[in-house]
Amino acid sequence: MKLNILRLLVAILACASAIVVIDRARAQQSSFKPEFAASLSNLGIPAPAQTPSPAAASQEKTLGETHPKIQVLKALPESQLGLVMNFVAVSMGRRCDFCHVNKGNNNWDWESDEKEEKLTARKMMTMVLAINKDNFRGNPSVSCFTCHRGRTSPQGFPSFPLPTPVPRPQPQAAAGQPAATPSPTPAPPTADQILAKYTEALGGQAAIDKMKTSVMKGTYTGFNGAPLSYEVALSAPDKFHISVTTPQGVTERGFDGKVGWEKNSRGVNELATGVRDQMKEMFLFFRNIKLKEQFTQVRLNGREKINDRDALIVGGRTADNHRERLYFDAETGLLMRRISYTETPIGVIPTQMDFEDYRDVDGVKLPFTIKVSSVEPGFVSTRKYTDIKPNPPVDDAIFKMPAKP
Repeated sequence: MKLNILRLLVAILACASAIVVIDRARAQQSSFKPEFAASLSNLGIPAPAQTPSPAAASQEKTLGETHPKIQVLKALPESQLGLVMNFVAVSMGRRCDFCHVNKGNNNWDWESDEKEEKLTARKMMTMVLAINKDNFRGNPSVSCFTCHRGRTSPQGFPSFPLPTPVPRPQPQAAAGQPAATPSPTPAPPTADQILAKYTEALGGQAAIDKMKTSVMKGTYTGFNGAPLSYEVALSAPDKFHISVTTPQGVTERGFDGKVGWEKNSRGVNELATGVRDQMKEMFLFFRNIKLKEQFTQVRLNGREKINDRDALIVGGRTADNHRERLYFDAETGLLMRRISYTETPIGVIPTQMDFEDYRDVDGVKLPFTIKVSSVEPGFVSTRKYTDIKPNPPVDDAIFKMPAKP
């Protein structure tokens, strides 16, 4: 316990020592407003990706190989660049142009070291890496968000009034009677029991195994709040096709089990590794239905409240050491929330999916509303389905990458 306290003090003192450096940089750029960063995917940087598997990581190039001017994060997989930059921006509560040079008309000079804020960011990243190496065995326990919490300058002192601890309620005895002995607390369910209850709540393993294809129609709403017409075709185990109708035309994305692609008004392109992996995390057919086989380790992590509902939390770890937390409704057994964690050198970054409005679809209960939240600023997307058809005929050609014009 004392060792953990000492480690925390080291992290806090190290972050506090950097305030002077940050404040000096801030004074030179006082014209910036404390807004959230812009979407890096709109600036040409790949969308966030989950931690690559060992096989994928061994094939993927690092930033040191693809970006020679990178000085601190040379070992970072290239697909995680956008994810990490978004995380830094959210942690600081700033836009991309706080550190990077924007010459106007979306013309970014990402490699420029003209701004002192970028030089300060390098120092901060180096500090975070050193804290984790020297105190946490290299695990990313301390991050930019640990101290900054959405502010340029960390808050180094408490705000008053301090919260008052709430005493634990004690059983009251009747006058002249000894205090009643509290009844023993029943043993909580195991992680395996929670997962088994989830399978039964969905409709049972036999009904789940019958599902081989699915076509879902509804709307997709991004951070700007405008709902777009949306259709998804899935084929087990991992093929998918997505079509979104935007004011600029129809955008399609697909995956045939090997190649991910996108087709829009600008043409046809193969998806970058990071974007493809993110899409697979969202649309693998049984990913949110068949849970147990996805993890090599599962355990009960307690309970929390989600929208006034009691949720049992199961922590899971995959074969490639990827961590997740699954939140199940304590009463119905249905999955309410799933949080995936991506470990990067400067912090652990979450992506959250919330599942609502379960309805029976040919004997299987499926969520008709799915919300996705990530560190990409303002990125909270909602998929609302109005119709889900189980096992319709789906032409396998729809998943193939179209020929380029």
